[in-house]
Amino acid sequence: MRARQSRAATLLLLALTAVGFAARATAATPRATLYGLRLDPADANARDFSKPGFGGGIDVSWPLGGTQGMLSAIAGIEVTSLLSKVKTFQDQLTGLRVEQHTDQVYGRLFVGGELGPHGNGFLEPYANAALGLVFYGISTDVVVPDDANRQNSINQHLSDQNEAAFGWSAGTGVNLNFGRWGIDGGVRFLQQYGVPQQLGDGAVTIQPSYFQYRLGVSVPIRH
Repeated sequence: MRARQSRAATLLLLALTAVGFAARATAATPRATLYGLRLDPADANARDFSKPGFGGGIDVSWPLGGTQGMLSAIAGIEVTSLLSKVKTFQDQLTGLRVEQHTDQVYGRLFVGGELGPHGNGFLEPYANAALGLVFYGISTDVVVPDDANRQNSINQHLSDQNEAAFGWSAGTGVNLNFGRWGIDGGVRFLQQYGVPQQLGDGAVTIQPSYFQYRLGVSVPIRH
């Protein structure tokens, strides 16, 4: 709990710092960013079913008229492959140890707002928030292991699910503007609601959250 509170406080501090720097902006140049990302499970619900994963995405930040390039609309899409996680259960009827192997593909389509400069300056910090439609591809296998000989383990493919969920994100970052291109990096907190997961004998719904770390290349959009 303290670790999460510390991360949240750090995120808020960075966001406030970004707002302070952004007050100096005067120009308004939209930009597109192609980035790679790492997605870390941030709570017990997420950690139970996945390990940190890697992926990529693209987003566009478009300044709104009359805001001096300070306020922008953002939209983007990203996909992450979450590494396989094994969860162990004790079957209540037979007493056997059962392993659940879960593989997930996480996709997100998001829109929101961003505060930060979009001009000719070198240092362009920002803070943003967005709503997202999240797509999960969930593959689940069940294994009854044979400790004496793993090759004799009983393996069964339980299900392949494609599910959609609602979520939100908030984060901060900085774009280093070199003129025709830039380097963009930042961190976001992602929260999802109503994600179905298979737990032993019954289906449950969880509310996973993640920390996203991203680094990419930005390009100004001349218009």
